[in-house]
Amino acid sequence: MTSFRANLLSAMLAIVGLALSACATAPVLHTEAQLNDVGTRCGFALGELLQDESEKRLLLIVRNAPSDAQRVCVARWARRNHLKAVFVHMDFPS
Repeated sequence: MTSFRANLLSAMLAIVGLALSACATAPVLHTEAQLNDVGTRCGFALGELLQDESEKRLLLIVRNAPSDAQRVCVARWARRNHLKAVFVHMDFPS
């Protein structure tokens, strides 16, 4: 009976390990074309969505006052792609 329990425990640990490793996906650096496609679908201008090579998990959105719908659209896409949407407010002088 002891070897059965040991085998059962080993099998359970293996299953848990596989399940956890499936959840940990490495961040992907998206192309400029992909980011521009998402940006235009969400109502942003070309180049307003950025992703830096050093912090691939962050999706930077540079816009003074995005609407709630724009924020939700980008945040949903970011979440589906294992990214964190960061909205950067910048005031440019006139």
